[in-house]
Amino acid sequence: MTTARTLSVALAGLEGSVVEVEADLSNSTPGFRIIGLPDKAIGEATQRVANACANRGMPLPRRRLTVNLSPASLPKQGSGFDVAIAVAALGTELSLDAARVASTVHIGELGLDGRLRPLPGVLPAVLSAARAGVARVVVPYANRAEAELVTGIEVHAAVCLADVLRLHGAAVDAPDLDPVPAVDPPRPSAAAEALDLADVIGQPEAVEALVVAAAGGHHLLLSGPPGAGKTMLARRLPGILPPLDDEAALTAACVRSLSGEAVIGLHREPPWEAPHHSASVGALVGGGSRVVRPGAIARASGGVLFLDEAGEFAASALDALRQPLETGRIHIHRAAAHAAYPARFQLVLATNPCPCGQYGVPGGACVCAPQAIRRYLARLSGPLLDRIDIELALRRVSVAHRESSPAVTETTAGARRRVLEARRCTAERLRGTPWTRNADVPGTWLRQGPQAPPPSVRRPLDAALSRGALTLRGYDRVLRVAWTLADIAGRAALDLGDVGRALFLKRGVATL
Repeated sequence: MTTARTLSVALAGLEGSVVEVEADLSNSTPGFRIIGLPDKAIGEATQRVANACANRGMPLPRRRLTVNLSPASLPKQGSGFDVAIAVAALGTELSLDAARVASTVHIGELGLDGRLRPLPGVLPAVLSAARAGVARVVVPYANRAEAELVTGIEVHAAVCLADVLRLHGAAVDAPDLDPVPAVDPPRPSAAAEALDLADVIGQPEAVEALVVAAAGGHHLLLSGPPGAGKTMLARRLPGILPPLDDEAALTAACVRSLSGEAVIGLHREPPWEAPHHSASVGALVGGGSRVVRPGAIARASGGVLFLDEAGEFAASALDALRQPLETGRIHIHRAAAHAAYPARFQLVLATNPCPCGQYGVPGGACVCAPQAIRRYLARLSGPLLDRIDIELALRRVSVAHRESSPAVTETTAGARRRVLEARRCTAERLRGTPWTRNADVPGTWLRQGPQAPPPSVRRPLDAALSRGALTLRGYDRVLRVAWTLADIAGRAALDLGDVGRALFLKRGVATL
């Protein structure tokens, strides 16, 4: 046989396309060429594949070998095509089960000794293959755990190239090798730390606002002087969020896999991302010249993106959040690549009132010039603040010990129960619609749908909108928070108190 074909996967973000890898052997001048829009990493596969095959006792044919990656118009990146290229090339001479080879996806990078090395993005690649109807996939041994998270597809974990060829019926006599271990061991989730709301002293309003944010999936801004507990509160938000469902956990695992983290199972804890204030736009959004990697926004999808010292972030980095906050997805365009990632996260911003942190603090002495204060606060632009549901001003804690009885102290376990019950009420109320959280309900449905509040209830909102205290986007966000307050209280309809409290949580707007 002078031609052979098999399959692999080309990834663009979380989406993958099945690629047919064809090899042809001719009697022209000996050589090895790969065509079909390969990048530099795939172009270098000619040397990796040739050395790997020779070192495992299966040298490539000494004739003209051409490998085509089809469809040729689709750009391909990365070293994950090595195994498919080697199998197709060897299949032009070896006696393999052609039908089995042609229906199997091969993913993996080859070392010069013929071993399969782990690589990022195996989980989304296997998931894409399963969705395309492929029945069988071969992956590196170190990526076995994450590949087996996908149901409905037969996974074979191979240590070396000889194992792959034996799978396809070749009689290969090669000594066994030790598998290449994973590059990085799995890292524990920062959100899984044992942090309890009971540790928070002197901020009952902030704790209650945190529960409201968790119950409705709302974005939150915490402002106040240093030591008021902004970071302490934010770090306890993941602990009161509901666990991820199967689809969300699988999506989070795919993003972790693309980021290069070892994936051994589905984590149910909501992701937690807290980039440093020196992070660039690319670090938040993601990117790369050819392979577009996910940034902090995509890694936080399904969980919390916490920006501490938000006033110290570059204004351009903060404004890059605006489109993902509105659409729940982030599209990254580069000259040679395009990728789309989920961005359904809860944003929590924490900022001081000024660079020194003492502006407006009772007993504090602010040393900042007025221009410096204005410049510092202007980092949080109006369009970004308009997308925040709850804006909470914290005061400095004035007591070191809790005076009230521990029985009335809000704990993480108790808050989580309240959040779960509120989410249950929301899901019941929104049954028959595509939404399960108040934060996801579009404004048109809130204002004109079957559950729209009567004029007497929305009167404070209409008054705030008419005098310019709210934009129409802010109007809708206040309605979402009001519905969350009603769900927490177990009410099936909004009342005037829900709207008034939601208005107060949005910049302290007056209710009359």
